[in-house]
Amino acid sequence: MEQNQEIRPETPENPKTNTDILTNTQASPTKEAITPSNIDVTNAKIDNNEIPIPDPNPNPTEKSHPSESDEDAYIPSISESLGEEEESSDLVTEPQSQSQSQSQSQNPNNPLEPGPRTRKRRRRKRFFTEINANPAFSRNRRHSVGKELDSEAITAMSVGFPVNSLTEEEIEANVVSIIGGKEQANYIVVRNHIIALWRSNVSNWLTRDHALESIRLEHKTLVDTAYKFLLEHGYINFGLAPVIKEAKLRSFDGLVQDPPNVVVVGAGLAGLVAARQLLSMGFRVLVLEGRGRPGGRVKTRRMKGGDGVEAMADVGGSVLTGINGNPLGVLARQLGLPLHKVRDICPLYLPSGELVDVGVDSKIEASFNKLLDRVCKLRQSMIEEIKSVDVPLGEALETFRLVYGVAEDQEERMLLDWHLANLEYANATLLGNLSMAYWDQDDPYEMGGDHCFIPGGNETFVHALAENLPVFYGNIVESIRYGSDGVMVYAGDKEFSCDMALCTVPLGVLKKGGIGFYPELPEKKKEAIQRLGYGLLNKVAMLFPYNFWGEEIDTFGRLTEDSSTRGEFFLFYSYSSVSGGPLLVALVAGDAAERFETLSPTDSVKRVLEILRGIYHPKGIVVPDPVQALCSRWGQDKFSYGSYSYVAVGSSGDDYDILAESVGDGRVFFAGEATNKQYPATMHGAFLSGMREAANILRVARRRASSSVSNVAK
Repeated sequence: MEQNQEIRPETPENPKTNTDILTNTQASPTKEAITPSNIDVTNAKIDNNEIPIPDPNPNPTEKSHPSESDEDAYIPSISESLGEEEESSDLVTEPQSQSQSQSQSQNPNNPLEPGPRTRKRRRRKRFFTEINANPAFSRNRRHSVGKELDSEAITAMSVGFPVNSLTEEEIEANVVSIIGGKEQANYIVVRNHIIALWRSNVSNWLTRDHALESIRLEHKTLVDTAYKFLLEHGYINFGLAPVIKEAKLRSFDGLVQDPPNVVVVGAGLAGLVAARQLLSMGFRVLVLEGRGRPGGRVKTRRMKGGDGVEAMADVGGSVLTGINGNPLGVLARQLGLPLHKVRDICPLYLPSGELVDVGVDSKIEASFNKLLDRVCKLRQSMIEEIKSVDVPLGEALETFRLVYGVAEDQEERMLLDWHLANLEYANATLLGNLSMAYWDQDDPYEMGGDHCFIPGGNETFVHALAENLPVFYGNIVESIRYGSDGVMVYAGDKEFSCDMALCTVPLGVLKKGGIGFYPELPEKKKEAIQRLGYGLLNKVAMLFPYNFWGEEIDTFGRLTEDSSTRGEFFLFYSYSSVSGGPLLVALVAGDAAERFETLSPTDSVKRVLEILRGIYHPKGIVVPDPVQALCSRWGQDKFSYGSYSYVAVGSSGDDYDILAESVGDGRVFFAGEATNKQYPATMHGAFLSGMREAANILRVARRRASSSVSNVAK
């Protein structure tokens, strides 16, 4: 039931792509952590391998969540001690086909019991659309050159570029003199070629001269323009490969005269990426982080038990949702991290422990997809009405369910509830809170490819990104004052003076008013903060003395007879193949995620064990007590107040753009997953927003420098 979303790129009126641009068918260590010399700090105490694996030509377009609590609840174990929370990470190699075929033909826990057929039950927002590369640009190509251009266009598309048009960033950067026409068509071919060239070996630095080698000389200006844009906006030559880190300093030297000081608030993925990029551009940068660690909602904890049993548990963001074009996939390749595809086999169990009947399962899954499809058709026919009066997605789905008589008997209703819980997991909230009009507005941009885990957890990325950065931990920013002469950032009794500030705190903190802005933020930004939703997902991570659930699956689900508790431990992730030990994670979504935070960790773990024993004891499989467990409490975490954003009733994707807007005439900037309209609620969305704002800060710095020169000349 995995849904791969179709990319719908804009097409200009003049879409012809020039195939004659190519000449043939080929188509500095990161700046050391410097304490910014011009940032005033009052009473402040400052506390790889290169693997040139060629990137397969990515197919277009898919979500990886950045969240779950920092204040993990430790509980005394039923046998010894329990420990923390989790949700795991991203990728390793998929098992061989033999084991796959075996797992499809038999239950891994009971070889005599028929196993479920291959199912795709990953956390997705929609489940009924296939990805299809636009066939238009596969026509009228000239043999090998045409194939090369098609391949390069698909690669660029996987990174987020339209096939035959410019992005808003490119238009703002004036990459062509006239929108539309031959110059734009030629520029797009050059841009796509440069992206594909670097993506073929992300561990090397792509020089402008190398990019020019396979382009006809008369298009040198286009190469210069495209290369400069892609480099400064972080689409090429980014990451953590040794060669990349060494070359960046040399390439960005002299980018800005008298570089400004920038204070970055928050050391999550967005803040770390932005700080690293700004440092390489020559800015003087300081990062303030309230926690005692980097990563924000990306957190990995080591869990240990007796007899040497241990595992790494991702307490927050865990799954890379779509590897094609994903910048975190680039980091994984640069760091030599193996990737584990989340396998599609996901058996569902009734409360009795029996496997769900395959026929009933298929019927309800198809009905669920049709319900979503009918909602989409309804809103398409009511575009104008919806603009003025939005309704909850849950209300629309229930109306259609009743009208069409879907899931009227108990087993069918339990199955439908499971799918609805999975949808609540995807959005971190009750379906009644989601906008029917815009809840899936980001679907056309989703990263394509497999969902994956990274062995050892996602803090591998975090620590690599934070290395040598000037991060001041334990500094909780309380207010930001900004004006025409600069910015003051206040954290306790410390004051930090700077030219510009980048705020990367989660939407939950902004909603709670955790940081005061003086003057107040513009009214439209405050309204967008309140309109957008910020949801909750919780987990229980359990380290067992051994794996009793089987090695052939990465996920399995559990149905409940009570619709009001459908999100309670409805899905289990197995991290045995990537965490280093027999680790199992139970997810709590929707209304159950809210109730979960009112329960004691001990009671929560006991409840999970009841469910597991209800599934496995009838099969004669003993479920032992965990040697350690942990529970997340992201709603109670004062540095996040939740898990990730969603489009609430009355909101729209435009609110993400409003959150991303700078204030104070380019003094205070904003980044984070909730500022990324295309990739909200994902780790890669946070990463890309940091790159975006580094480019915006560079643009404003240049504008000010140019203005100063003009004033001096007068």
